[in-house]
Amino acid sequence: MTTSSVTPKLRGVVFDMDGTLTVPVIDFPAMYRAVLGDQEYLRIKSQSPSGIDILHHIETWRPDKQKRAYEIIADFEKQGSDKLQIMPELSIAAGALELCDFLNSKNIRRGLITRNVKDAVDIFHKRFGMSFSPALSREYRPYKPDPAPLLHICAIWNMEPDEVMMVGDSLKDDVACGKRAGAFACLLDETGRYDAPEYQDVEFKPDYKVSSLSELRTILEKNFNLTSEPNSMVHN
Repeated sequence: MTTSSVTPKLRGVVFDMDGTLTVPVIDFPAMYRAVLGDQEYLRIKSQSPSGIDILHHIETWRPDKQKRAYEIIADFEKQGSDKLQIMPELSIAAGALELCDFLNSKNIRRGLITRNVKDAVDIFHKRFGMSFSPALSREYRPYKPDPAPLLHICAIWNMEPDEVMMVGDSLKDDVACGKRAGAFACLLDETGRYDAPEYQDVEFKPDYKVSSLSELRTILEKNFNLTSEPNSMVHN
């Protein structure tokens, strides 16, 4: 947990998409097995307890093998897009839509960084009527966990990284991206799976951890200066 004698000012929040703003619908273990094969999947998984960076592995392959791998991934992502659902309202607290309304009320900008493709981002925006700008998809290189996409958004917003929070459900992608950029990082862990011992010694740890997006509003109100200031974000 981040502590400071001076309450930090928060001006922007950048979200992951799959598993953060939307209900996770892609069967990632099945996708990894289909791309890597069972034996290679198990080998890599044993060496990477915090998660497998499948895109990183694919980039080292010969072109014909890469093409087949991306076709498999695209098929899984297409199935996921067809079943896309926004994170629901939880109890009486705010879900994704309500959280965005809160950020709007404070004039806090919101962006999106996903390792999914642009088509999936376009479907998300159209289906749920929310706007995240910039919204960087897999076509933007380098992608998470490299800090480049988050630093790119900070530059567009004319903000310092320590005025921005990265929110996502992955230690290896979202939290690492945020911390490498010098931003605050919040891990969404709905099931408590990151409490397992194998995640205790990871290099990059979140400043905050929540089990639902509804908790994030409380974190923001309690720990940050959210004084409203005019900006050019589009409210939806």
